[in-house]
Amino acid sequence: MNGAAPQPACAANSGVLRPGRAPLAHLLHALNQPLTGLQCSLELAAAGPRSTEQYRKTLLDGLELTARMRNLVEAMTEIAELQQLSGEKEKVPLGDILSDTVEDLLPVAQAKAVYLSLEKRGSLLVPGSRRVITGLAFRLLESALSGTRGGGVLRIIARQDEQKTCLNIVWEQERLADPCPGSLSELGLLVAQAGWEHVGAEWTLASEGLQQRCVICLPLASS
Repeated sequence: MNGAAPQPACAANSGVLRPGRAPLAHLLHALNQPLTGLQCSLELAAAGPRSTEQYRKTLLDGLELTARMRNLVEAMTEIAELQQLSGEKEKVPLGDILSDTVEDLLPVAQAKAVYLSLEKRGSLLVPGSRRVITGLAFRLLESALSGTRGGGVLRIIARQDEQKTCLNIVWEQERLADPCPGSLSELGLLVAQAGWEHVGAEWTLASEGLQQRCVICLPLASS
């Protein structure tokens, strides 16, 4: 160590959320940041005598970095479990699942003063396991709601054309996204992405300022 102050858990130019990187790769890269920060902090603390306040700050910083690592590891564990998901293939009514999920999340939305807007067009039947799709829909909407600014709107639009069913979710964040995933909302979205891609969906997440837009497209259920 060169005696320099520990670097932030995630440097602003780390580029962790580069487009095209798989969710697990995002998390593995992100885990290295707090792990390095914790090692640096501990090495500095052990380098020589320090004041009580300096030791206290080292402990507090270490606890914060450890909590971040724990969240990242839990997200990776959830992704690993998602890779094992299977279920009976059936025609799943995505529209009904979205309505039920929105209803389940209404108390949380009301507590944050967030308005949930749901628009559905078409039969919205997709192939898969209803149990799995239900869990993924809840994980996705819960994560988006968690990241929506208080007093904002979370728009959910599900539409079907002749080739596929697409789910558009738009919300405004309270702050610009961290360059490496750390908030529960960001981690939840990565977990949701892994799950949706596992069941064959196309996933796109784009940001423009504080606005976030997530698009998920699934093939139509065969007749």
